[in-house]
Amino acid sequence: MATVTMPQLGETVTEGTVGRWLKKVGENVQKYEPLLEVETDKVASEIPSPFAGVLTKIHVEEGTTVPVGAAVCDIGDAAAPGPSTQGAGTPAASSPSPPGGAEAASPQPASVHSIVGPGAERSTPTDGIRYSPAVRKLAREHRVDLRQLSGSGRGGRVTARDVLIYVDSGATRFSPAAQTAAVATAPTPAKAVPQATIAHGDTTIRVTQMRKTIAEHMVLSKTTVPHAWSMVEADVTDLVKWREAEKAGFKAREGVNLTFLPLVVLAVCESLREFPMVNATWAGDRIIVRKQINVGIAVDIEDGLVVPVVRDADHMSLSGVARKITELVDKARSRKLTLEEMSDGTITVDNTGALGSIASYPIINPPQAAIITMEAIVKRPWVIHDAIAIRSIMNLCLSLDHRVLDGSIASRFLQSVKRRLETAPASR
Repeated sequence: MATVTMPQLGETVTEGTVGRWLKKVGENVQKYEPLLEVETDKVASEIPSPFAGVLTKIHVEEGTTVPVGAAVCDIGDAAAPGPSTQGAGTPAASSPSPPGGAEAASPQPASVHSIVGPGAERSTPTDGIRYSPAVRKLAREHRVDLRQLSGSGRGGRVTARDVLIYVDSGATRFSPAAQTAAVATAPTPAKAVPQATIAHGDTTIRVTQMRKTIAEHMVLSKTTVPHAWSMVEADVTDLVKWREAEKAGFKAREGVNLTFLPLVVLAVCESLREFPMVNATWAGDRIIVRKQINVGIAVDIEDGLVVPVVRDADHMSLSGVARKITELVDKARSRKLTLEEMSDGTITVDNTGALGSIASYPIINPPQAAIITMEAIVKRPWVIHDAIAIRSIMNLCLSLDHRVLDGSIASRFLQSVKRRLETAPASR
């Protein structure tokens, strides 16, 4: 009999949520076969079994969050499966078991095995206090000692909002009075949000850890970042014609499809070099202008939206960006992204046009100062030299952090992206 424990999926991760069991009690488990899904922050990963045997007991039911190192299940010898009782209230797995009769190696007896997920690092917190990945990331970026903060969350837990309030106060040392004043001046809702009721015939869906994290980040962004918005129309007719002529050869040569997304990413990178303030972040008493250009790519998956990052995108060729985006999208949809692949983005590009949108108002991904969307390319009547022609038009929408950027810089940045997309790459 061996016990499998909750893996650590990153340096700052202290807990994980069991999203879904992929095996039922009594089923054979092959070594490295997916055993369960673990959700943490924005990553949901399939975790493989560290050895072969029979799943004899499940300790943690779906939707439950436990610390790293906590027992999640027991796996016994395939020849002697042991008791077949599950942990109390444990749901059955939703995926079918493999055909029976597979050969299984005997596990190590009476041992504890910690599964290591994608991108995991074996490290433990040194302060003994649990903080969420978002809180730790903010603390690192703003050089805040979390042990000095008083938390406003449940049980006195420090939240991301506590960190931002502390940073915005400009304090270099923790002051309870200063933080109390900051909290007192922070905007609060005029009245409580009415509680939802469940009517006959309604269906309830368990909120996954990913959806909870998305909700927290969106509320944090909208309540702490003063959003402003702008849009331009780009005549991408020449770009559309160039891509149509090049896409077959590109696919044969590079092995990936030539889409408009890498073309927009490169145009954004070139424009960021012209307007570096857009590649910045608010840090309370200072603005940090990032040297690296790391472009987050919003990817729609079954459980929500994830934003893997193309690092140093400005140093990559068109084919390099296209291959990297394809790799990240594939990993996102197969739940194989690591926390490192989703960290340190400096601006986000969202291809909302892939869903048919022609205009959108995206929410900024803190601590970034901007997010840009590329909308659907549609044929429209267009005036050229006092004559009307049918042209391919794409809208570009930009949400910006008004603490960092003024409208003039944001508008010139958008015009720069527009100008680059209105010229085919071969003509630049």
